[in-house]
Amino acid sequence: MAPICVKTVLISESVDPRCRTILEDNGIRVTEKQNMKKDELIAEIKDYDGLVVRSATKVTADVINAASNLKIIGRAGTGVDNVDVDAATKKGIIVMNTPSGNTISAAELTCALLMSLSRNVPQAAMSMKQGNWDRKKFMGAELYGKVLGIVGLGRIGKEVASRMQSFGMKTIGYDPITPPEVSASWGVDRCFWNSSGPSVIISLSTLHSCLPLLVSLLGDETFAKCKKGVKVVNCARGGIIDEAALLRALESGQCGGAGLDVFVEEPPKDRSLVSHPNVVGLPHLGASTKEAQARCGEDIALQIVDMVKGNKLVGAVNAQVLSSTFSQESHQLIKLGEAIGAVLQSCSASKRPFGQVQITTQGKTTGVTSLFNQRRPNCSQIIFQHSAVSPL
Repeated sequence: MAPICVKTVLISESVDPRCRTILEDNGIRVTEKQNMKKDELIAEIKDYDGLVVRSATKVTADVINAASNLKIIGRAGTGVDNVDVDAATKKGIIVMNTPSGNTISAAELTCALLMSLSRNVPQAAMSMKQGNWDRKKFMGAELYGKVLGIVGLGRIGKEVASRMQSFGMKTIGYDPITPPEVSASWGVDRCFWNSSGPSVIISLSTLHSCLPLLVSLLGDETFAKCKKGVKVVNCARGGIIDEAALLRALESGQCGGAGLDVFVEEPPKDRSLVSHPNVVGLPHLGASTKEAQARCGEDIALQIVDMVKGNKLVGAVNAQVLSSTFSQESHQLIKLGEAIGAVLQSCSASKRPFGQVQITTQGKTTGVTSLFNQRRPNCSQIIFQHSAVSPL
């Protein structure tokens, strides 16, 4: 990958100080201006090559079109819902995030909500603050022996599974990408959330990276298929759950409780769901730990530096804008990767998935083996066999 010239970066939100330090140590001038209104950002952005944001700054098409020099938008976090990626792509601006920076924090919060729902911890604490002593009112249930259904088996889903297995929960899950044999190695049986079990707790904890923003993944029809009293946790993205359907399920008792860290509208103006006695609502705290913010700030800075130096590209969500910077050899490797990826997908998606694929190469194979040695660990095993005979 050819180096990309980024000399000035604007940080528009509170980001860990290490972000600025790393950028400046690598010769990039950094300006920090927080709490700018849209008009102020539009007026300011024209002077910068890069922009670093968290989730509050709305990088709209108007902002992007005003950015005559902008080459990169770095999101110190996972989701990029606050960035108009299509508008950035049309202008050839790279948008990147930090996919692993908040993994542990989001997983821990998911587990905390699961435990809070099981033992009514927030409600009991609030009752105590009001001077009450209601032991019978807050009768809970053990997590031991219950079934946890995890929708999305990426980094966060894997961490949630390992933690809740230590509580004696049976973990099942669904993911459109991760092969069943890989999730099985984590102790997660591949199925969907309406599987049989003593009671299924749905954890939507890891949809940030594996799915686009979805609307009503859980609606009336899905709740009707679940066991009565099912509990739901969403630490992924607002809009995945139909909030009106969730409220109806809570009122009918079909849903026994919900732990929500994200909402369709943030902050939510309609308080009916947040105010429900069986809902534990949080103001989007998934990545709100000192450790996660430090990792995200450091990661986005290092990713920008690597891109500027032409070393590697990590976290780009619209990598197609970089096609013009790739060498001819890189283009050939990309086409090869797409072809082999299609083969592996067919092998993994078949009724009898292959656990191993052997590829025989001829001629020069520089970079091919290393390319696929860096594949996702949940791909089928690839064995290379090189022939000394050159192709005709």
